[in-house]
Amino acid sequence: MKRFIVLLLVTLAVVGGCSPRRDATTFRWGGDASGGEPFLIERPDLPPTGFEAELAEYLGEKIGRKPVFMQRSWPNLPQDLQRGDIDAAFNGMEWLPEREKVMASTIPYFTYGLRLIVRKDSPIQSWNDLRRAGDKVRIRAGVLKDSVAHRYLEREFADQVEIEAFDEEAVTGVMKRVVANPRYVTVQDTPAATWYLEKSRIKDEYRTLHAVDKVIRPGDYPHYVIYVRKEDDALREALNAGIRAGFKDGTFKRIYEKYGLWDEEQGKLPALGEKWPPEASGESPSLAYFAWQMVLAARFTLLLAVLSFPLAMGLGVLLALARVYGPWWLRGASLLYVELFRGTPLLLQLVVIYYFLPLVGLELPALVAGVLGLALNYAACEAEVFRSGLLAVPRGQSEAALSLGMSPVTTLWRIVLPQAWKIVIPPVTNDFIALFKDTAICSAIAVTELTARYRSFVNANPDKVVELGLLAAALYLAMSYPLSLVARRLEAKQARGNVDV
Repeated sequence: MKRFIVLLLVTLAVVGGCSPRRDATTFRWGGDASGGEPFLIERPDLPPTGFEAELAEYLGEKIGRKPVFMQRSWPNLPQDLQRGDIDAAFNGMEWLPEREKVMASTIPYFTYGLRLIVRKDSPIQSWNDLRRAGDKVRIRAGVLKDSVAHRYLEREFADQVEIEAFDEEAVTGVMKRVVANPRYVTVQDTPAATWYLEKSRIKDEYRTLHAVDKVIRPGDYPHYVIYVRKEDDALREALNAGIRAGFKDGTFKRIYEKYGLWDEEQGKLPALGEKWPPEASGESPSLAYFAWQMVLAARFTLLLAVLSFPLAMGLGVLLALARVYGPWWLRGASLLYVELFRGTPLLLQLVVIYYFLPLVGLELPALVAGVLGLALNYAACEAEVFRSGLLAVPRGQSEAALSLGMSPVTTLWRIVLPQAWKIVIPPVTNDFIALFKDTAICSAIAVTELTARYRSFVNANPDKVVELGLLAAALYLAMSYPLSLVARRLEAKQARGNVDV
């Protein structure tokens, strides 16, 4: 036992020693190059360009540190910063009072607004049209998860439109959805709206789109800032000095003009920076509020499980029957299905269903795509479970039934399947519990279930990560534990030979 503990401690020390170290000569700035242009523009085998990449190069020179871009998922930038994986979160990070409580912001380097982007033939041609959409036509709105645009839509239009909050999909992907569907809209920050509709070299792809109505300035401080850790006062002050210098010598203006982003609002930022940061005012929502919102999100978790598993069982039974009783070509097709869906990740299958099927003209709502993906994946598992149950029924019983004059179908229905069902009850109930937990993966395709809501709250309130984590765990346990009790009861009844069929 002592040797094991020593080995464990040594392993942890080695792993810990491999974690990223802070280097005073480099400026590790984190962003998401796949998130969309013009913030960052991906280039093959090269660091990204874009207006924030150019700002980072300038600031690195001013602070005397070599800028090093670190690819990260945009919603996770605050957590990456607090862990020390990056020195700064620098990628269209809106200033929010709750973020200021756990991170330190530089003075603003950009003032943004929100634009509503639609097709020119869309029934939505204003914010008011969007507000009335629920009464007339079904509208879906795509937006970056945990962004201010996402918060604005949920606060103002949650009852009128179906909001799809994307975690990883780039702005480009969302814009193409708007191109393909006149009843699909998106809300984007002004840099993205300007770039895709006016400045981008690929803007011809979006000639059917336009930004409608007025620019919305959300909140009292609609600004992008660079976030650093609370204790990095020296880095924060150095970046502040660099930002002031960039405005004073005209570098920032030249960069913004290059991307079509300069306007009078940007010219006001140097004066605003003298009074920065504002008070992190406003009380955070209570835990009761978080708990209630997570309970509401748990409804989708239950819905995903309750709808997908019966489909998985039905398809699994058909696949098992094909494997055991079908002709050679049907057995081969069933085997191919099972190996394909068991041998590839569920996440990949969901991505294919939700993101690739629209390319062939089949666009599914996020919830429907989630149910379908879970059902298809678990059908492969249930097929093997039911096949084992069918093969476990003694062949002699089928032969006896046939000798008494029963048809093959009647024999299967009256003799084989009831006994096979008794055998598979324990693994089937366990699979249902596993599927229930796997519903969390659907958060990757814009289904706002419990895990997605938890991540959203944590990103907006990083100071409450422990309390929110405990709430989410308690809800999952409250939903899954009764299923475990049911599984135990069924297993006990089976052991006594008293399972009703």
